[in-house]
Amino acid sequence: MYNILICDDEKDIVSALKIYLSGEGYGLYEASNGAEALSVLRSYKIHCVLMDIMMPVKDGIEALSELRAFTNVPVIFLTAKSEDVDKILGLNLGADDYVTKPFNPVELIARVRSHIRRYVMLGSAPESADVIRLGGIEINDTDRAVWVDGEEIRLTAKEYEILHFLMSNAGVVYSPAEIYRRVWGNVPVGVDNAIAVHIRHLREKIEINPAEPRYLKVVWGRGYKFDKD
Repeated sequence: MYNILICDDEKDIVSALKIYLSGEGYGLYEASNGAEALSVLRSYKIHCVLMDIMMPVKDGIEALSELRAFTNVPVIFLTAKSEDVDKILGLNLGADDYVTKPFNPVELIARVRSHIRRYVMLGSAPESADVIRLGGIEINDTDRAVWVDGEEIRLTAKEYEILHFLMSNAGVVYSPAEIYRRVWGNVPVGVDNAIAVHIRHLREKIEINPAEPRYLKVVWGRGYKFDKD
């Protein structure tokens, strides 16, 4: 799961942003000023920050200047149309983008998704022992979440376990019987078709073209592997 920090002193704005983003499966954190935002960023793994410019205690410009000393997390400023000078200053200090109030929910979600994808795919996000990232696929074993090119994909429990097993052993070919043994814990007779069905469903969910898979490859006469290249 990717986490977003919403930093704004207007409760209505925060509520609206939570409504827009909660349906996308993100973990959401809140702050009402820049000082609180810095505290959250030092305490939790955040993948994107939505930050107002004009706030009490510590405004968005001040907070941005300080947070850039310890994190490259993408920051999207929430701005009013009259704040052009602050937009330019923020971008010069290291902000990644801005959206103007009132928000277009579709545009907002697209920008958030794009910045998180770049942050994760370019390797700026901090690594975790529970996270496996190969190509455009990331699997987080803590949350049992799977992301493909920045989009969260819903898998069944067994699909997840098969994918996790193959990604954990990328490049190694496993027979259907061995995959079944590792995931189910036993090997009944005739498991080939059962594994083939699960692999087909996985391909439909994680591959751009399931007929020409990039990740889940079959090695004829031997079994399946997750292609680490």
